[in-house]
Amino acid sequence: MRGRSDGVQKKRLLTYVGVIAIFLVFLYVYFGSKSSGESALEYGSRSLRKLGSSYLGGDDDGDVKQDENFGLEGGNDGVVLKSFPVCDDRHSELIPCLDRNLIYQMRLKLDLSLMEHYERHCPMPERRFNCLIPPPAGYKIPIKWPKSRDEVWKANIPHTHLAQEKSDQNWMVVKGEKIIFPGGGTHFHKGADKYIASIANMLNFSNNILNNEGNIRTVLDVGCGVASFGGYLLSSNIIAMSLAPNDVHQNQIQFALERGIPAYLGVLGTKRLPYPSRSFEFAHCSRCRIDWLQRDGILLLELDRVLRPGGYFAYSSPEAYAQDEEDLRIWKQMSALVERMCWRIAAKKNQTVIWVKPLDNDCYMAREPATQPPLCRSDNDPDAVWGVPMEACISPYSDHDHKTKGSGLAPWPARLITPPPRLADFGYSNEMFEKDTELWRRRVDSYWRILGPKVSSDTVRNIMDMKANLGSFAAALKEKDVWVMNVVPEDGPNTLKIVYDRGLIGSIHNWCEAFSTYPRTYDLLHASTVFSDIEKKGCSGEDLLLEMDRILRPTGFIIIRDKQHVIDFVKKYVHALHWEAVGTSDSSSDPDQEGDEVMFIVQKKLWLTSESIIATD
Repeated sequence: MRGRSDGVQKKRLLTYVGVIAIFLVFLYVYFGSKSSGESALEYGSRSLRKLGSSYLGGDDDGDVKQDENFGLEGGNDGVVLKSFPVCDDRHSELIPCLDRNLIYQMRLKLDLSLMEHYERHCPMPERRFNCLIPPPAGYKIPIKWPKSRDEVWKANIPHTHLAQEKSDQNWMVVKGEKIIFPGGGTHFHKGADKYIASIANMLNFSNNILNNEGNIRTVLDVGCGVASFGGYLLSSNIIAMSLAPNDVHQNQIQFALERGIPAYLGVLGTKRLPYPSRSFEFAHCSRCRIDWLQRDGILLLELDRVLRPGGYFAYSSPEAYAQDEEDLRIWKQMSALVERMCWRIAAKKNQTVIWVKPLDNDCYMAREPATQPPLCRSDNDPDAVWGVPMEACISPYSDHDHKTKGSGLAPWPARLITPPPRLADFGYSNEMFEKDTELWRRRVDSYWRILGPKVSSDTVRNIMDMKANLGSFAAALKEKDVWVMNVVPEDGPNTLKIVYDRGLIGSIHNWCEAFSTYPRTYDLLHASTVFSDIEKKGCSGEDLLLEMDRILRPTGFIIIRDKQHVIDFVKKYVHALHWEAVGTSDSSSDPDQEGDEVMFIVQKKLWLTSESIIATD
């Protein structure tokens, strides 16, 4: 009996040991894979990069660069990418080139006092994410414009600290499942509409309407908060570029775009803003917390660069009215600076001062020798902006602009279709401009015929033209209740100034890098020959597809117009990206398509992670 008992005990012991061993192996595999999965989502993960390349026939080391197989013509025909991994939920708001974690990991030595940590710092190709950005838990299809101006779903941007921090200023209020925007701001608690009317009244504009009978169309709102100022300008046929950094109020631009208001993540730091000279008729700063006197007034001089001749700068801040010693000192120094810049006060009332920029060079020429700030050197191109450092100098007008004493632009809306004077900078004739406008009118009509079953009047609000050229795609959408971010490549003709001269807005950008916006911020992306352009640069088509997916809202659309091999390349990724083909056409079915150009439209599906996503009307 003892022998049998000992045998049974041994068997039991072995069984227990086996169970424990299996359990330990399970723990090791589970937590090991989990931790490796988390590390794979950090910048620099080679395993995550390999996952994408292996589906395309890349070697085990992931050394085959995607651009070498951009068209997938070298023996990979018929290979379809099965899936992309999904990024960790903590990356649901990832902005790759404005990511604080990347700065920490790369140990960049930045001057915080100059706001360098809020400027663009992009990961190298081998350190980029190769996964799909998931929506937050409970994500809902955004509320439609114009209702979205005043309310958004809280689940889509689950950050309520601004509502608490700015509770006395009417920025935003949390009500149940929604966040409500009463239209207030730090300086205009009673509403942006009343504040805008008061500015127009200060300038003696008719009927207290700030657009001044169509002569004020493009506005730059610096330190815009949640962009209520820009949102309430739209009803006056004014479009504002609402600008703010990804700072302590880090979700303010995300709220603006979710509301359907034009906005861009940027900062007045050390680099020029991505806008050409003479782009805006009006600039605005309401309690924007910017030290305009620093570095010999370099930030105010950057505003001067982007303002048109006769442009206004409205400044609402304690320095304009407070009587304490420090505010009086700042006001005195700022007044002296703008006087040397040849600005004059157009109006000053209560807490707001409005300066106006000169129409010509006369005042600059009349200044005493060695007056600071100096005029910029003749070889300083005021339209060169991508990665170009700011300079503390005044950009004088060209001889032509000096003689004409102004921009020579037609009032809005006529300026949208009127050839602007700066067209001659590119050697374009008025006839070429008009033909381009008509061509894109027909193309946009064709797009909407294909999209017809999928879209209604309020389906699309935020649109990006990824290669805008003269802005004719956006011009063709004038009758639709949309706005367009017109993007012009950094290495081509800087036609963005033509875009602005037409009364539209946009930005310079390099599509080999991520755009400065939050995930899920655009309803429609238009990419005309963008893939062919980055192919020539040797950049990754796969990275661009992932970037487009990042910034596109669920149920949003992408229109790609490019060569046949590019379209074939994109089609291999449609399933992996959770996209759905909507329509296609080529030159045989569309006479407005050139050569081997093909048009392909897809729609992004609303896909689920472990958390449910609720789609609502």
